[in-house]
Amino acid sequence: MRSRIGYAASAIALLFYFVLVGDRGVLLIADGRPVTVAFGVAVLVLPLIGAWFLWHTTQFARHAGRLGRELEAEGGLPVDELVRTPSGRIDRDSADAVFAKRQAETEAAPEDWRNWFRLAVAYFDARDTPRARKAMQRAIALHDGDRQAAR
Repeated sequence: MRSRIGYAASAIALLFYFVLVGDRGVLLIADGRPVTVAFGVAVLVLPLIGAWFLWHTTQFARHAGRLGRELEAEGGLPVDELVRTPSGRIDRDSADAVFAKRQAETEAAPEDWRNWFRLAVAYFDARDTPRARKAMQRAIALHDGDRQAAR
């Protein structure tokens, strides 16, 4: 719940920022001089890119959460079998061992979104966030029946 509140607060702050920057861009364009118009257009592009990124990130989080809730209802969430250091960090060798197991499960049944979800968690635990995101995107695509996106 705490992460949702943090995400919502960040999203609201970003939206506020987008409005402020967009307003400045409009003011620069309204000035009418070629240089300020060019800067105004450039300034307007930034909030558009930011809004697109925020939208896609929010959709990704919603879809991943939906899959997590469904997997939890089935009793299929991965069990936390990781060894932790005294400070609470995940032991790298432990994460690698769990990852190898999840990778083998996924290779055995590559069309099962549940395996891809669990593999994404293993990637995240192994501190490989880009691959964790790709694996979760694959799980979402397989779950939603989008075979083209799953490739």
